[in-house]
Order: sequence, then C-alpha cells, then structure tokens
Amino acid sequence: MTDNYLEKFEKMRKAGNLASKTLDMISAHIKPGITTNEIDKLGYEFIRDNGGYSAPLYYRGFKKSLCTSLNHVVCHGIPSERILNDGDILNIDVTAIVENYYGDTSRMFCVGKAPIKATNLIEATYQSMMNAIKILKPGIKLGDIGFEIQSYVEKKGYSVVRDFCGHGISNVFHESPNILHYGKKNTGIELTPGMTFTIEPMINAGKFETKVLNDGWTAVTKDKSLSAQFEHTLGITENGYEIFTESVNGLHKPPYN
Repeated sequence: MTDNYLEKFEKMRKAGNLASKTLDMISAHIKPGITTNEIDKLGYEFIRDNGGYSAPLYYRGFKKSLCTSLNHVVCHGIPSERILNDGDILNIDVTAIVENYYGDTSRMFCVGKAPIKATNLIEATYQSMMNAIKILKPGIKLGDIGFEIQSYVEKKGYSVVRDFCGHGISNVFHESPNILHYGKKNTGIELTPGMTFTIEPMINAGKFETKVLNDGWTAVTKDKSLSAQFEHTLGITENGYEIFTESVNGLHKPPYN
C-alpha cells in the first residue's frame, strides 16, 4: 500500500463510521407516528454534533440531509411531513462528510410489523449486496459484482433497477467508476488496490422500470411494486476489501432489536 492509499482509507473510515453510527442512532426512532422530516432532523443533528456534514444537504438543490424512500420509492425520497405507518418499509440513505471525505450508506427499516412479502424482499436485497461484497479483491471485474446481485435476486423472482447504480467515492461524492448491479462475469474494468466505491443494489418486487416524479428527485417503481435497497462504501485492499460503513453495533439488517 502506498502512503496515499493508507491516508485515504483512514479518512474514509472516519466518514463511513459516522454515517453508520447515524443509522444506528436512527434505528431506535423508527416507529409508527414519526415523520420523515423528524428522521431527517435527527440525522442532520447527529452528523453535525459529531464533527461531520450531511452531504445531500443542498447537493444539486436537494433541501434535506437524508434520503427517505418509502415502500414503492426506489431512491432519493425527500423527507416530508409523511407519517410512518405500521407495515411501511423505509430506506434511509445517509452520507457524511468528515475531513472532506465521504461515507455513504443506507439500510432498510420495517415500521411496526411489515408484511412477509416485504421482509422477504428486504432479506434478498441485503443478501445480494453481501454476496457481491464477499467476492471483492484485486483482479475481479465490475461485471462480476453485477452478476452476483442479478443472478441471486432474479432466481427469487425479483428485478434489479437499471436506472441507478453505485459509484466511485472518496473526497468527491460521485465519481467513476459506475457500479452496475446487473451484468456478466469477467466484463468491465478490473479492480485494483486503493479503489473506493459504493455497492447499493435497488431491488424491486415487480418489474425493474422506474420513473422520477415531478420533484426531480423521487424515483418510484413504475408498477408501484415494493422496492428495497442497502448500501455500503468499500475499499479494495491488497488481497480483499474493507467495508467503511459497517455497523459497529451489529445493526446490519432488520430486525434491529
């Protein structure tokens, strides 16, 4: 490892750790009756009070600190006065900036008791992400990541969103390469030590097509089927990988109690 590589990873650990701790903190508040605006305020204040800044706030005109994507919202849901109801499922996407580096992560949450069709989708989405992470090492190609996710979820009857993808990340929020969550083995660029990026599969219970609402941000499933997503920020090491956004409290997927 070069000194530059070590320094970059150290800073990304700090940013990733704060983003992960933010989701850990929020998990205790996800109950029927809370609004997504209240969740946004909790996240903003926690990141601020722990030496960071919420990257989405004012990013390309986005006016909130977190993304809160409910039920058939695929990604980029805008916090509002929407009250969470029993049975809802919710993705919360947090990106913290610490010392000019970014940590980007999201998790699914079940509000009260979610239907079995929703919990099955959430479980499959999480497992597809972890399947892709576990193969990471220098020499594999980006297509291998997409293949792991696509092949796993399609066998279960789900579909992979094509319109959004993971991305390179470091001291820039979004940079190359794009990380597609579908693909063929042994295609795309080769992973090398020091690369840092997100893997963030968006998996739909129905078809993969999405549309963006008139607010310019909120992406939903065209067929109104449920959607789920998990996200980690990772780095490629000399012989494997490091997850920068893993929960230190073991709050990896629902249920979180």
